Amino acid sequence: MKPLSNVQIEYALKTTHSQWRLEGIFIRRDLEFKGFIDAWGFMNSVALLAEKADHHPNWENVYNRVVIRLSTHDAQGLTDKDLQLASAIDELANGTQR
Repeated sequence: MKPLSNVQIEYALKTTHSQWRLEGIFIRRDLEFKGFIDAWGFMNSVALLAEKADHHPNWENVYNRVVIRLSTHDAQGLTDKDLQLASAIDELANGTQR
């Protein structure tokens, strides 16, 4: 899979993926929830999306906060797979994020 160009990444981050930011070869989104159970429930839902897409995030969770980083390791950068999973995560977050 071919990595996205810098122009493609910048455009995506300015338009449809404005809640994400570039961090090295990753795009990153930080989310905050009411509590640990809500954060964990969100992570469970993302895990199902990721498994279905066969594309898994790098992430961390501390109490009510979840940090998600996406990159396509095989391509050593960002690809359409990352943007597609980011869109699915955004749709999910719009219904659960406070």
